Amino acid sequence: MILLQCVQLSKSFGAERILSNVKLEVQSRERVALVGRNGAGKSTLLKIIAGDLSFDSGDLIIPKNVSIGYLAQDSGLNTDRSIWEEMNTVFVHLKQMEKQLRKLEEKMSNPNQSDYEKVLSDYDQLQQDFKDAGGYQYEADIRGILSGLNFAHFDYNTTVNTLSGGQKTRLALGKLLLSKPDLLILDEPTNHLDIETLTWLENYLSSYDGAILVVSHDRYFLDRIVNQVYELSFNETTKYPGNYSNYLEEKAKRLEIELKRFEKQQEEMKRLEDFVQRNIARASTTKRAQSRRKQLEKMTPLDRPIDDDHSAKFRFNINKQSGNDVLSIENLSVGFNGNTLFENINLKITRGESVALIGPNGIGKSTLIKAISKKLSPIAGQINYGSNVKIGYYDQEQTELTSNKTVLQELWDEYPQTPEKDIRTVLGNFLFSGDDVLKIVYDLSGGEKARLALAKLMMLNANLLILDEPTNHLDIDSKEVLESALIDYPGTLLFVSHDRYFVNRMATRVAELSSTKITDYLGDYDYYVTKKLEQEELKKLAEKKAAATRTASPEKQSSEGSAKHDYEREKELKKKERQRQRRIEELEVLIEKEETSIAQWEEDLCDPVIYQDHEKSLELNNNIEKSKANVDKWMEEWEQLQDE
Repeated sequence: MILLQCVQLSKSFGAERILSNVKLEVQSRERVALVGRNGAGKSTLLKIIAGDLSFDSGDLIIPKNVSIGYLAQDSGLNTDRSIWEEMNTVFVHLKQMEKQLRKLEEKMSNPNQSDYEKVLSDYDQLQQDFKDAGGYQYEADIRGILSGLNFAHFDYNTTVNTLSGGQKTRLALGKLLLSKPDLLILDEPTNHLDIETLTWLENYLSSYDGAILVVSHDRYFLDRIVNQVYELSFNETTKYPGNYSNYLEEKAKRLEIELKRFEKQQEEMKRLEDFVQRNIARASTTKRAQSRRKQLEKMTPLDRPIDDDHSAKFRFNINKQSGNDVLSIENLSVGFNGNTLFENINLKITRGESVALIGPNGIGKSTLIKAISKKLSPIAGQINYGSNVKIGYYDQEQTELTSNKTVLQELWDEYPQTPEKDIRTVLGNFLFSGDDVLKIVYDLSGGEKARLALAKLMMLNANLLILDEPTNHLDIDSKEVLESALIDYPGTLLFVSHDRYFVNRMATRVAELSSTKITDYLGDYDYYVTKKLEQEELKKLAEKKAAATRTASPEKQSSEGSAKHDYEREKELKKKERQRQRRIEELEVLIEKEETSIAQWEEDLCDPVIYQDHEKSLELNNNIEKSKANVDKWMEEWEQLQDE
């Protein structure tokens, strides 16, 4: 069933056209993401669909029986009710039914009344309706939602208006989820959520009965939730099947095809124009030239495909490479205002590593990296730095920026020996052009401040980058540019981030911080999640075994010991099998990537310009030989793993 259709929808604010010819469709149980640059009109479109804004032209088709729930960006509840009372407002209709049931029960207490049979019949029907509508479980639903959104430790009698802005937003989301509309419209629902709450929300939405239309900068969230992506750009919408990662792949393929089609048409048009110019004046060929001219006039010129408005362009370099041992922390204790956040922490980082520091909110992640960056003195313990280590620190609060300076002064004052032209070039690469460089730092948006801080960090040329939530305030395109720059960075990384997609792309190691230790996981975020689940399963199993052992007879304990041995052996075999399968998949990706490169290089060698360039052709041949050797080595390993 189609729940929503936007047909040629357009919207302007004054003379500025925001949306034009928007086409969008949402069907039952679909999970649709709306993506696009900041300012592309995503939130405007959601407000139009929700009925909060009018539109200028086109059609918005929503069947009458379809209910819509809308969560605006950073919208919070504003009420003097308690948390529990506010959540209960969703179920007013059930409370009315409950009152009717109580009245009918009173009537049923008198079996001598004339309409007793009708009362019984009405009661049976109303009780069934009450049950079908969730009347016997709505309070459990409220508790489940509040617990999932991290309100389990709250007193439910707490007045909503006494909560923080983020907590009010989470409550608004919870209230919307309880209402269970046919179409759930969410604008940045992951704001103010920690990783644990995000995971709960993803699981909840994955099993949600209705359809979902969502705008989010959290790419990991989009990968887990959506099965359709609509891109809003250049006043049009383009539909892509699959999740966010599939969208990126399909978009790249589509752009490549469109560019080839454009270039082919340009070549054809140039060929026809040349033929007409050379032959139109010659009597023997004028008819053929006129035919080519008509052919040319019938062609509709294609526009050159444009990826999007330009993104920031930058890369991080280093002045000097550090030693192999970059950082060593021994028995470190850190805190402030008399409170110790953690103690006896140990951590080692070697050159070239990319370490993600994660842990629950409030555990002290930002405090630890401030201590490492020499912004905060530890209570006890040692922080040892390797030879030639130069630290670059990115602060999520942007406290390193001076609020009363202009953008140009902020960067130039840090590097006064650099010519103004070069400073302006750097700022231009971070999308500060023209009069933008004369803006006061205080007046910048969160995203602009983040880009300015990254510009300062880039010019430092440090070989150890310590980053605290570097993707905060950045749109998706800026995040991807930052990731590409950091992937090519030749130094060492230590970072804190709630952006799981970013952690997945960047981390070679995940370091989980607790109040007493750091636990290492040698992999990305997905590997960390898998290992944590395995640890929880083993812990539960050990608890069950221990409980059973305490009550078991000696003979039974002996039997259980054997069973435990068999189970552990089977567990180990399954673990090795998962590792084998994972390595097979990694090898297949590596082989495919290398074979693609080989094919491209061999195609390049067929180009006469390259073939006649001795140095270039020699370089390509060397690349091909190295890649073929890699493929042979990986194929041999792949075959061995397949045989196992």
